[in-house]
Amino acid sequence: MKFKDQRLESLYDKVDKGTRLSMEDGLLLFATNDLHGVGFLADTVRQRLHGRKAYYVYNQHLNYTNICKNRCLFCAYAVDKEDAGAYSWNMDDIEKRLLERINEPVNELHIVGGLNPDNDFFYFTDMLKKVKEIRPGAKVKAFTCVEIDYLSRLSGLSVADTIARLRDAGLDMMPGGGAEVLSDRVRRSLFPKKMGARRWLSIMEEVHRAGIKSNATMLYGHIETMEERVAHFMALRELQDRTGGFCAFIPLAFHSKNTRLSHIPPTNAVDDLKMVAASRLMLDNFHHIKAYWVMIGEGLAQTALCYGADDLDGTIIEERITHTAGATSAKGLTIGEMEEMIKGAGFTPVERDSFYNIL
Repeated sequence: MKFKDQRLESLYDKVDKGTRLSMEDGLLLFATNDLHGVGFLADTVRQRLHGRKAYYVYNQHLNYTNICKNRCLFCAYAVDKEDAGAYSWNMDDIEKRLLERINEPVNELHIVGGLNPDNDFFYFTDMLKKVKEIRPGAKVKAFTCVEIDYLSRLSGLSVADTIARLRDAGLDMMPGGGAEVLSDRVRRSLFPKKMGARRWLSIMEEVHRAGIKSNATMLYGHIETMEERVAHFMALRELQDRTGGFCAFIPLAFHSKNTRLSHIPPTNAVDDLKMVAASRLMLDNFHHIKAYWVMIGEGLAQTALCYGADDLDGTIIEERITHTAGATSAKGLTIGEMEEMIKGAGFTPVERDSFYNIL
């Protein structure tokens, strides 16, 4: 491979030898105009780990309430209780949505929602028990660190005891949301009511030590700097060194429509592909990198499989949060559509469960 940007030659030597990339290397990945060169580096690692396999999961989303007291500036989903369109599902509502698709081979339930002050701690344990009762064979991937922090304060329990209660009620795994960008500068500007970076990392460490695996994410394309992006990677990498508890990393492209940041333009394809590639190269101790088709669209997600991604997430039935912010992707795909999307990009589709066990 002849790189257009010769500075990538030194990164290729590191990638070839399996040497960990530095902060400066990460900044170069974003600074260079040699997109194909960056993609080649990321694909080298991706092929080494996964060959031509591309994973997906048959999953259903349950966004149980859009009422949230945090009201982060980047969020189009959250509303106040008095607002039009506000909702909060009770156990009958949750049962109804699960039973509507009970004949489908759903093997993962992805459950996240707002911080609704009307829901007590038992609401969450009852919800987990209800989901497990109706879908005993499915993995329950639920609650961000923000929700765990909130439930700990709501219940008066320690974080460790909160996690234990949720695990006993049926929690199998956690998604990686809520970190946004691990930068206190960004937090003060965009989500001041949420926990800071240190708190997010400490809760996630508790989660992993309790034997609960999770994913990790970064919301990018708003006010963060490239230095903050790379610092985010390095903080996750350091935690993964200690715990080994992360299954996958998912870059989340910011959608500004219907938010208080609607003046910010959407991310472009070059930035989206660089984020996927940089994730693959910087997070050398993460086995899986997702191209989340809901946020970047089906076509670009296919392309991302050549830029370091090995997973397209899944069928994502009934996702609400990103579509509220203006996502134009489908609101769910069939297994056939998932497999055709992967085959069309020249890869072999592999159905998995939440922990990447092949089904």
